[in-house]
Amino acid sequence: MDAMARLLITRREAVLAGAAALSASALPAPAAALGQMDTAIRNVFGEATIRAGKVTLDLPPLVENGNTVPMTVSVESPMTKDNYVKAIHVFNDKNPQPNVISLKLSPRAGKAVIATRIRLAGTQKLTAIAEMSDGTLWSGTEEVVVTLAACLEDLP
Repeated sequence: MDAMARLLITRREAVLAGAAALSASALPAPAAALGQMDTAIRNVFGEATIRAGKVTLDLPPLVENGNTVPMTVSVESPMTKDNYVKAIHVFNDKNPQPNVISLKLSPRAGKAVIATRIRLAGTQKLTAIAEMSDGTLWSGTEEVVVTLAACLEDLP
């Protein structure tokens, strides 16, 4: 077989090569390709479906100092024995640790609301995820602009 004949490929070979390329691009991204917040969320919830809604993440849109940022998370729930919020998790995409806080709740809490202050390492997105008693997951996301960052220590 001469060199020119070897450079030509059959239509079947081209179709197979194209199909292989398409199937490889449809595979889920490896964890290293995900952002730190997405990786942290996958570590907690795996591949479970997380729906947007029911969760309100309340933070000031502009923060002068990232050392003490007020945050409130509330979840729409009757908080009854059969229908309540089991846990609330908050994640961020730029702090040295992507898991901000995780709290467990029971119907005895009365309301699915938490309020605290957090530190933020610059302008970033935060996501709160509520685990419901029926196994569903709901989320809310907010962006916060921070003019003076906190949490800038180097991790080992």
